[in-house]
Amino acid sequence: MTHLKMQETEKQPQERKIWKLNLVRRLYEKGLNQEDIRNLYRFIDWVIMLPKDLEDEFWQDYQKIEQEQTMPYVTSGQRIETKRELRGLISRQLKKLVGEVPENAELGIKALSCSQLRSLGEAILDFTSIDDLHNWLQANPPLSDIDDRYDY
Repeated sequence: MTHLKMQETEKQPQERKIWKLNLVRRLYEKGLNQEDIRNLYRFIDWVIMLPKDLEDEFWQDYQKIEQEQTMPYVTSGQRIETKRELRGLISRQLKKLVGEVPENAELGIKALSCSQLRSLGEAILDFTSIDDLHNWLQANPPLSDIDDRYDY
């Protein structure tokens, strides 16, 4: 299959990248062990060469596949507890920085996903006033509940 797809996509590098990724994904879907996946991936990588820019894109996509395969299931209770802990930490940081946080900002923070809360936690290190928080919240609207399930 690898050799055939390489030939079929000879003058279509984007399509070749898609097929290379599909072939690697299939290795995981078949439930092969890590050693077999690594060996077969080496073969696929050797046969299906990509231009540098597409190889970089492929590598990013490949890492996402690996992460999906190794990522444990996070229960809704764990998500809620993680968000609660992150919000508490951010509230303490903001209180030290600006004093009392306005209610509208608290509501904006409460609506953020876990990944957004983590980003806010890092951004706070550069804040000098409550205006920085308002600007950050405006530039980072809350993700939907569906998105929040997958941002761990």
